[in-house]
Amino acid sequence: MKKRILIPTDFSRNAWNAIKYAMELYKREPADFFLLHTYYLSGYSKENLLSPEPTEEALQKVREASEKNMEKLKVQMAFYEENDSHSFHYLSEFGSFFDVMKKTVEKQDIELVIMGTQGETDNKTVILGSNAVNAMEKIRNCPVLAIPSNVLFKDPNEIVFPTSYRTHYKERELATLVDISRCTNSPIRILHIQNNKGLTKAQQENKALLEKILEAASFTHHTLYDVDINDGVRCFVQSRQSEMIAIVNKKHNFFGSVFSNPMVKELGKHANVPLLAMHDLRN
Repeated sequence: MKKRILIPTDFSRNAWNAIKYAMELYKREPADFFLLHTYYLSGYSKENLLSPEPTEEALQKVREASEKNMEKLKVQMAFYEENDSHSFHYLSEFGSFFDVMKKTVEKQDIELVIMGTQGETDNKTVILGSNAVNAMEKIRNCPVLAIPSNVLFKDPNEIVFPTSYRTHYKERELATLVDISRCTNSPIRILHIQNNKGLTKAQQENKALLEKILEAASFTHHTLYDVDINDGVRCFVQSRQSEMIAIVNKKHNFFGSVFSNPMVKELGKHANVPLLAMHDLRN
């Protein structure tokens, strides 16, 4: 089975970097890449009954601009080294960025979204900036891998996976982490920040389950004691020069989602390493 990967693009240098990263990441795997550009008219909203319907002329103008840029991207892709096990599909779609992304993920049975964390357009039209962080929140049925603009691909030296052991994971939730670890030969570093004397029985059971899920990959355990989780993760990654971070965005959580944690939001916006956000798949 080919991997099915969605890469949104705003035709910026950063979006191009994410495309190259995705191709390199799965260079040893058969993959279908869906390159998606969404175009929209500022001020238009289906939900707002007072917003005027766009004229056919205005729609035609933005459609043609999108298709013209997509043709340029196809030419650019033709010069890139070909991989016989990779196929490319080019999509130009009218609609708001997240609406179109969600529909495309469902329609094309996408397994992973890979996108840049910054766009190079002006603030009014930027789609790949904080939107990478928003995608991690809104695209619930598919993991999102955010690639900082300054990161060129190399197999990660390690993937840091912070966990409290307070929830039990499902195999499907962590499938992308195991897959990336396996296909890049990158070990997973399970990072636990402990603020009491030991793990509860439930935490020990969750830890054992996590080990079972990750057994197809290579992993090691690491514990930091009595430090703030924000500082702990940041210091661990910086001190070891880790080259990828993976997190699970838990939907049902007393404190809300993981993104209520400012560290993770900042991590998504300003991280200098790729950030993989997977999701709690419970309904």
